[in-house]
Amino acid sequence: MAAPQVMVTGSRVAAEAAAPEVPGEPIEASYRYFPPIIVPTEQDRERYDGEDVSPVKLVAAEPVSTFSVDVDTAAYANARRFIKDGQMPPAAAVRTEEFINYFRYDYDAPREPAQPFAVDMDVASSPWNTNSRLVRIGLSGYKMPAQDRPPANLVFLLDVSGSMNSRDKLPLVKTALRSLVTQLTPQDRVSIVVYAGAAGLVLEPTSDATAIRNALDQLAAGGSTAGGAGLELAYRIAEDNRIAGGVNRVILATDGDFNVGQTDQDALVDMIERKREAGTTLTVLGFGRGNVNDAMMEQIADHGNGNYAYIDSALEARKVLGEQMGATIFTIAKDVKIQVEFNPMVVSQYRLIGYENRTLREQDFDDDSVDAGDIGAGHQVTALYEVIPAGTEGWIAQRRYETPADSRARDLAAEAAHVKLRYKLPDGDTSTLIEHVLPASALARPAPPRGDFAFGAAVAGFGQKLRGDTLLGEFSYADIATLAGPQQDFWRQEFIQLVKAAQDRSASE
Repeated sequence: MAAPQVMVTGSRVAAEAAAPEVPGEPIEASYRYFPPIIVPTEQDRERYDGEDVSPVKLVAAEPVSTFSVDVDTAAYANARRFIKDGQMPPAAAVRTEEFINYFRYDYDAPREPAQPFAVDMDVASSPWNTNSRLVRIGLSGYKMPAQDRPPANLVFLLDVSGSMNSRDKLPLVKTALRSLVTQLTPQDRVSIVVYAGAAGLVLEPTSDATAIRNALDQLAAGGSTAGGAGLELAYRIAEDNRIAGGVNRVILATDGDFNVGQTDQDALVDMIERKREAGTTLTVLGFGRGNVNDAMMEQIADHGNGNYAYIDSALEARKVLGEQMGATIFTIAKDVKIQVEFNPMVVSQYRLIGYENRTLREQDFDDDSVDAGDIGAGHQVTALYEVIPAGTEGWIAQRRYETPADSRARDLAAEAAHVKLRYKLPDGDTSTLIEHVLPASALARPAPPRGDFAFGAAVAGFGQKLRGDTLLGEFSYADIATLAGPQQDFWRQEFIQLVKAAQDRSASE
């Protein structure tokens, strides 16, 4: 059946604007010059919903920490965009866990889907506080072979409103989705829904890569933004073409500017949750600058059991939808929760670095009806706790009427923490429990972080520095770059240059 025609007003964006960017010079050289600073105006409507930095917890009062995993990476890519434009990102735009999880680490990987992820734990001394320790919990997801992955029913939901009419928006959307199309197989099918002043279907479900690329090439930007109507239509197309036992997912590409139609965010979230429970998930890809609605995009992706990525270049598009397509599209574990109980005989104070908007109540951990984060094929998740060993001076002074732990009891205590994880298989309703114990001996005389751990700590420090975390003390951008160490990987090299650029920018303010 021929696809219905959708009229979209506005001028066509030149196809050559979407040409992939490939590094043509050493990465250090690419950061020596900043484009002119973009001065915010009253038209600058970027929206962020950042949380305050996590407070320190006293183990005697709150020994248990519970949170949902997060595999989003948008905050890092978005901060990179700000820094490359010669600006410091707003503190509210920085989510440190998304900085850490942007990078891959040398974790052991599971070998079969029945065990969807492996768990690594490690301890090091803190680079910014001689009295504290860093506890790293790392999850590595099963990397699904291409021949084993289920068929995918994907609906591309594309914002073609007037706000998308710039080089870093609709042309980059096309580049990003072309990267994904090259990864599809004959068992997969793609539909394309667009929305501007109205929403419409521009490509019926097909596995023909040429037809998909041709449909993308025909899109142009113009009009207002009926985002709610677009979502409703995309979900309806996904449901009409559902693949039993397969992946049924809407992939929304937008700058987040929902300004016509169903604009109430709570109503959008309610619809997305209902569709999630019916088996259709949502991935959100953010683009552009000036009116990025990060707050809305991050929230709806979380409630849609999908991930949220920000794409600022053709290289990032290739990374998210090419190299990491399996992690973006194919879920290997859902409702993944982590709970850590600290032993007050061994640990007196702690704080979770990042994950502020992912915290759960203690009772939520064992409640399988509580939604949590999902992990895609090959995904990794890293969480860092900073802890104060019992008997050591911490961030909070000892209380007047507090009874200090007996030193002999501390010496005899064998466990520093009990770490629990819960997850469900993609088609399951009952969670599986995994338990690990962190030995007290690991906190006694840990070495400084090295290798992967050092790099991850540097990334965490960078995120916290941008957020204005006072507990970093005098730890500087130069210290962060030194901690990261020399790197061979392109993305890690780029990180070091971002740190140096942030240092220069901060010094000039």
